[in-house]
Amino acid sequence: MADTVGIGVVGAGMISQRGILPHLSQDDITDRVRLHAVCDLAPGRAAASTERYGIPTWYERYEDLLADPDVDMVTIATPIGLHYEQCKQALEAGKHVHANKTMTTSVAEADDLIATAAAAGLHISASPGEVLRPQVTRIRELIGEGAIGDLAWAVCGTSLGRFHEEEEAEARNAAPGGTPIDPSWYFRMPGGGPMYDAAVYALHQLTSVLGPATRVTALSGTVVDRREFLGSSIEAQADDNTMLLLGYDGGAHAVVHGTVAGMLIEDFGAGLYFGTEGEIKGLFLNGEPFDFPGREETLGAPTWDWETQMRVLPNVVGPHREIPESAVFEDIMQVAELVRSGRHTPMTAEHARHVIEIIEGAYAAAETGQTQELRTSFEFPPRFA
Repeated sequence: MADTVGIGVVGAGMISQRGILPHLSQDDITDRVRLHAVCDLAPGRAAASTERYGIPTWYERYEDLLADPDVDMVTIATPIGLHYEQCKQALEAGKHVHANKTMTTSVAEADDLIATAAAAGLHISASPGEVLRPQVTRIRELIGEGAIGDLAWAVCGTSLGRFHEEEEAEARNAAPGGTPIDPSWYFRMPGGGPMYDAAVYALHQLTSVLGPATRVTALSGTVVDRREFLGSSIEAQADDNTMLLLGYDGGAHAVVHGTVAGMLIEDFGAGLYFGTEGEIKGLFLNGEPFDFPGREETLGAPTWDWETQMRVLPNVVGPHREIPESAVFEDIMQVAELVRSGRHTPMTAEHARHVIEIIEGAYAAAETGQTQELRTSFEFPPRFA
């Protein structure tokens, strides 16, 4: 057991500036983790971030951060298409790894990371940790108890619209170091599009409630073929409009959307579950709110009030309740505690791999017109510490 875990943040872009660095620089967690270093290849961004958040060390070369003996664990906060190579490099350098969503873009890459970590005796896990939310646990329990009869079908998903172009433009243009944070990668493959970036939340919740799926089919395409940032045109290469149909043993199905517009429920994670004797919509069972541990912390908040809903998580206390991206902070702390004390977390790389296989299988199904059988699984129901 280590006294504290030294963390290196890889990537000082939007999610780091908005949430990761502000959370990890708070005094209340210094008994467990040390924010030791930040790395970003954009000139001046890492150095300026150390001044803003009081971080001891900065690097522009990833290899230099990995060579730092005071870095025990990295959190990868770079474009999704880079995650596999960067996670692999970190594991080979002897570092534990937290990967922000999504861990990789293919199940073969995820297989390799899981095997590499196991061979080296290292820990790797990935956001989003939807499985950690007691709201999600209670939905799983209600369905298992027969509260809505036999499950027939479910629906979940999300839409990003022009979020990365417009709603974040001011913050992107005011990044530390003076270099704007370019969102172009969100619209390119590998790793771009709403499936890997946003619908991954819905898929993690769905599979935390219903368990591993057995097959997937889909339709997918691109509606908006050009994007714009700071007056420059971006050619969209990644699909932005994907509809999945997931199959489960026992005859139940789930519809999942990662689309350019429209949402059935205003929450990245929350779903709708329909059974033969009732329904669960968000945090309501047959129209009435259901109870779960910590619900008093969320009273009066709709499901789309993401930060308030995350107040039920164990590390989201004190100043962390006022900082965005508290769910990502919780995920990082879960991995850090696993490194520090060996305490089990249900937020596993195997679960992340199964969600990746669903997304990869959906694209393959859309291209071939053939339903894809899924081979991966994970511990279900999840085991909590």
